[in-house]
Amino acid sequence: MEVSAQTEERMKKAVEALRRELAGVRAGRASPALLEKVMVECYGTTLPLNQVASITVPEPRVLLVQPWDRQVVPAVERAISRSGLGLVPQVDGAVVRVTIPPLTEERRQELLRLVRKKAEEGRVAIRNLRREANEEIKAREKEGEVSEDQARKAMEAIQKLTDRYIGEIDALLRSKEEEITEV
Repeated sequence: MEVSAQTEERMKKAVEALRRELAGVRAGRASPALLEKVMVECYGTTLPLNQVASITVPEPRVLLVQPWDRQVVPAVERAISRSGLGLVPQVDGAVVRVTIPPLTEERRQELLRLVRKKAEEGRVAIRNLRREANEEIKAREKEGEVSEDQARKAMEAIQKLTDRYIGEIDALLRSKEEEITEV
């Protein structure tokens, strides 16, 4: 039934969105995803940092930002400073080094609460998709498009999808919690 295929696609997108959000949460380790949302003012416009520079991780606590154009280095430094991430960039010739400070225990607890909240929002999104799919199936059954047995099987398939994607969210959460607490 196409309802389950559409629902699965939407559930995949919900999990992917959560994965991207969690990647942007700063643990004690350096990750290029940290700077994904940083916008740089250059060439008379505002561009995402990854469109004007390459971002690498030479050491566990250091990000190296290499702008493709040397003239953009000051703008990159300014953008990282003003990003609200609490990072202090240092210009080193044609590159910008960003050292990730270690987390305090208070900040760890704050980050844990944040990632748990985001994971719960992801679970709620998956459950809402399940509810919408089940409503669609019931409506089709009522209209006579599908039999009672087909509707029951489709709803069981939707429940299995729901369980699988909520399991993925739980795995993402566990991974991020470990990343935050281990550093």
